[in-house]
Amino acid sequence: MSGTFPARESVVTNSERVASTGERAAPQRERIGGHIVADALIGQGVDTVFGVPGESYLAVLDGLHRHRDRLRFVVCRQEGGAAYMADAYAKLTGRTGVLMVTRGPGATNASVGVHAAFQDSVPMVVLVGQVGTDFFDREAFQEIDYRRTFGPMTKWVAQVERVERIPEYIARAFQIATSGRMGPVVLALPEDLLAARASVTDAAPHSPLRASPGAAQIERLHAMLAGAVRPLVLLGGSGWTRWACDDLRVFAERNRLPVACAFRYQDLYDNRLPNYVGDVGIGVNPRLAARVRDADLLLAIGPRLGEMTTSGYALIEAPIPRQRLVHVHAGVDELGRVYQAELMIASGMPEIAAALRDIAVDPQAWAGSVEQARAQYEAWQQEPPIYARARQATALNLWQVVQTLRRLLPPDAILTNGAGNFATWANRFWPYAGLRTMLSTTAGSMGYGVPAAVAAAIAEPNRTVVCFAGDGDFLMTGQELATAAQYEAGLVVIVFDNGMYGTIRMHQEREFPGRVFGTALANPDFAKLGEAYGGFGARVRTTDEFEPAMRAALAHARNQHRPAIVALEVDPQAITPNATLDEIR
Repeated sequence: MSGTFPARESVVTNSERVASTGERAAPQRERIGGHIVADALIGQGVDTVFGVPGESYLAVLDGLHRHRDRLRFVVCRQEGGAAYMADAYAKLTGRTGVLMVTRGPGATNASVGVHAAFQDSVPMVVLVGQVGTDFFDREAFQEIDYRRTFGPMTKWVAQVERVERIPEYIARAFQIATSGRMGPVVLALPEDLLAARASVTDAAPHSPLRASPGAAQIERLHAMLAGAVRPLVLLGGSGWTRWACDDLRVFAERNRLPVACAFRYQDLYDNRLPNYVGDVGIGVNPRLAARVRDADLLLAIGPRLGEMTTSGYALIEAPIPRQRLVHVHAGVDELGRVYQAELMIASGMPEIAAALRDIAVDPQAWAGSVEQARAQYEAWQQEPPIYARARQATALNLWQVVQTLRRLLPPDAILTNGAGNFATWANRFWPYAGLRTMLSTTAGSMGYGVPAAVAAAIAEPNRTVVCFAGDGDFLMTGQELATAAQYEAGLVVIVFDNGMYGTIRMHQEREFPGRVFGTALANPDFAKLGEAYGGFGARVRTTDEFEPAMRAALAHARNQHRPAIVALEVDPQAITPNATLDEIR
C-alpha cells in the first residue's frame, strides 16, 4: 500500500457554496421562536439531532416536525447517552454534533458528554430549554445558571433573551464550535421566548475558520527535519479529514518517518502500513516510550499533549522538552500552554498536512528507523505474557478473541469503547484501518461505547459496528440499546463481564493489596438483556465458543437491524495483558 501517493480531494466551504450558487438568506418571515430555531438548524446544514424531549422546548419540537423529511430527531433514553451520540456522530461524519435537552436535570445529565467533547475538541452545539424570562433568578422549577454550570467545559455559553436574535445566536454557535480548536457550545432557550412571535431573516450558513502555517514556519520545519537523526511523528487531535490523512501519509512515506498516534487516536494512520509504529497512551509499548523520550525531533501534529499521551508529562518534560519539539495545533491558546516548543504552528490539520506533503529530505541519517520501530510494534502485538504462563491458563483467551475479530470483521469496521481495562484489548491488538474506524474518548468517560456504537450504526447503516464494553461500563448507558432497536441500528456489543470495576480494582490492589472494598459488581444476564431489547444474546465461557457466537451476532445485527450482545465470562485475573491481579497485588 505504500509508495502510491493518492490525489488530493477538494472541499467546498459553506461560504464558497453561497458565493457560487447565489444562495442568500431567506426574506423575513413571522414565526414563533421554536420554529425559528428549527429553521436555523436547517440553515446551518443540520440533518440529525440527538436528544431527550422536554416540555421546556416543545415549540422547537413542533418546528422540527415541520422539517421531519429533512432532519432526523433521534430520541434517546438518557441525556448522557444522547450527548455521547452527538459527540460520536461529529467524530464519524466530520460535521457538528447537535444535542437538544431540557432544563435542569436534562442539562446536568448531558454534561458528561459535553465534558468529553471539550477534552476531545469535538464540535457540538447543545440547545437547552430554560425557564421563562419572567421566572429568572427565583430558583424556579429546574432553573440553572448555564453560564456557571457549563463555562469551564465549553467554548461559549449564552442565553438567548430576544426572539429576533435567535438566528444570530445559532449561527454564532456553529461558527465558534467549528473554528480554531473545535469544541462544544451551549445555548439556553427560555420557554416563553420560544412561544413568542417575530419577523426575522434567517442567517447564512456558518463557515469554519482554520489557521494555516506560514511559509517561514514550513521552511524552518523542513530545516529541523533535515538536521534530525532520530525523528518521530506523533499524530492526534480533531479536525482531520481523509485527504489530510492521505497528505500526511505521503509526507511520512516520502521521508521514511516512523508515525505514532496519540491516546485514542489510533485511526489517524492506517495501522497496517509499515510506517505505523504504535500508540502513545495508557499501557504504551515500553520500546515506543523510549523512542519518544530519545527522539531528537518530535513532530506533534494535532495532539494537545495531555497527561495520557505524555505518561503524566514524563515522556515529554515540561515546560522545556529535551526533544526538539514542533507542536502543531488548531488552537492558539493550546500552543505554549504546557510545553514551550521550539517551533509552534497554529494550523488546521488539512492545512498543515497539505504543506507537509511536498517536503522531502534525505532520510539516510535515520535509515532503518522505521523498520526497527515497526518490528517492535509487531512484537508488542503478539500473545501477551499472562496467557503464556501455564499457571494462568484461562478458559477464555482475550488475545485470541481479538485475533478472531481480525478474521471476522471487515477492515472498515467501526470499533467503539468507553473506559476501563477491557479497552486495552481493542486499543493494543486491533489494527485500525484509517480515519473514522475508532470511536472513543480521551476523557476516560465510562459509558461512551454503547451510545457511540448506536450513533455509528444510525449514521453508517452499511458498516459493521462493534462496541467493547466492560460490565460496569455497559450498565452506565446500556439502555441506549432501546434507541438502537427503535431506529433499527444493527450493532454488536461485546461485554467483558468480570464482576468488578476492573481498573479501580487494579489500582486498589496495587495501593492497598488484598483490601478489596467497593469495587465488586453483581450483574444481570447480559445475553438475556440483549434478547429483551429485541435483539440477540449469547454467553461465552471458552475461547472456542466465541467465534460461533460472534458470527451469529454479526449476522443478526446485519440482517435483522437490531442490537446484539456477546457476553464474555472473563477471569478477574486477566486484568491487563501483562499482569494478573495476583501479580499486581
